[in-house]
Amino acid sequence: MASLASHMIVVILLVLAVSSALFSPAASTSRSLDQRPEKNGFRVSLRHVDSGGNYTKFERLQRAVKRGRLRLQRLSAKTTSFEPSVEAPVHAGKGEFLMNLAIGTPAETYSAIMDTGSDLIWTQCKPCKVCFDQPTPTFDPEKSSSFSKLPCSSDLCAALPISSCSDGCEYRYSYGDHSSTQGVLATETFTFGDASVTKIGFGCGEDNHGRAFSQGAGLVGLGRGPLSLISQLGVSKFSYCLTSIDDSKGISTLLVGSEATVKSAIPTPLIQNPSRPSFYYLSLEGISVGDTLLPIEKSTFSIQDDGSGGLIIDSGTTITHLEDSAFAALKKEFISQMKLDVDASGSTELELCFTLPPDASPVDVPQLVFHFEGVDLKLPKENYIIEDSALRVICLTMGSLSGMSIFGNFQQQNIVVLHDLEKETISFAPAQCNQL
Repeated sequence: MASLASHMIVVILLVLAVSSALFSPAASTSRSLDQRPEKNGFRVSLRHVDSGGNYTKFERLQRAVKRGRLRLQRLSAKTTSFEPSVEAPVHAGKGEFLMNLAIGTPAETYSAIMDTGSDLIWTQCKPCKVCFDQPTPTFDPEKSSSFSKLPCSSDLCAALPISSCSDGCEYRYSYGDHSSTQGVLATETFTFGDASVTKIGFGCGEDNHGRAFSQGAGLVGLGRGPLSLISQLGVSKFSYCLTSIDDSKGISTLLVGSEATVKSAIPTPLIQNPSRPSFYYLSLEGISVGDTLLPIEKSTFSIQDDGSGGLIIDSGTTITHLEDSAFAALKKEFISQMKLDVDASGSTELELCFTLPPDASPVDVPQLVFHFEGVDLKLPKENYIIEDSALRVICLTMGSLSGMSIFGNFQQQNIVVLHDLEKETISFAPAQCNQL
């Protein structure tokens, strides 16, 4: 009888515990994605780094192009080195859009740069040896109960391009503009929108260099490598929709997992480049200006045996940059069809501008089409042409680059860009991104 009574007491206690877990008020409004199933999607707000500034559309574009110039120079190189004896891959780095998130337990709110051209998630951490100024307090791991350093034997530590083993797994990560972060690799609870995810591997940076990061507190890599947020979540889809660069609110959206859906969109294949596995490469087969298909060799946009060449789609690069010979053909055809005087003043950051007509008559701009494998992407005029009445110019928002090509975020405005990593495709769908 005593044994039966004890058993009944245990059963009653278990029922009470389950009832308490099911019906007691939640401590937080966020939902847990600890198991990270695909059905658990979420969305995160993004804003352009200049959205709070009192700039014209043309000024914002010029600022963005200027910020990205050094990054592009380094991105077109195959590798960069920290020391004479150590080399590591060049990661895209920086970016033009900030995402809101929270880190730790209790959660502290931060903003970080979204970058589809790199993998590592990181933020500045106390105690900081070298840190740039950021708009929010520096993350203090000692105040979070969910912070845990990763051992050197962890898979994420092995995925780092450069690491050492002392007090846990120590990392060093470099970007295309010479900026870098160095610290310890750890796991922490991250909150994105209303979704909370435990044990996300990230860099707790104590030695960070790069003024370009100062708009936020770090960076969230969305690349294809194992260190990225997308890889760690284990989801097969994500998408983003970027508002116009002159949108007054400047609120764009990142959608992950089940939230990332696109209707009536035709996909184009994603291509792997073993030399640069983090980047999202597309097969660009040609470009049309008006009714003219540009005389560009198909191999111009192909990935070469040494890993150079190809075309990546990137959220962190502002304007599209085409390999030198392809841009030369594009420039020549625009000059032919625009029938305006080329502006030679050098007053802008752009490579091709025309002088606006003195009578302010409307300008006839030819249709620009990117012919990806399986998809002809017709860009709206505002995605490749910009005017400035003060300078009296109308410009093509594209440029040249040696060694590779990049499809930038200015050309992606008001388009849902869906990455399907299971099917290895990207799809495009026109949208009003400020209404999603």
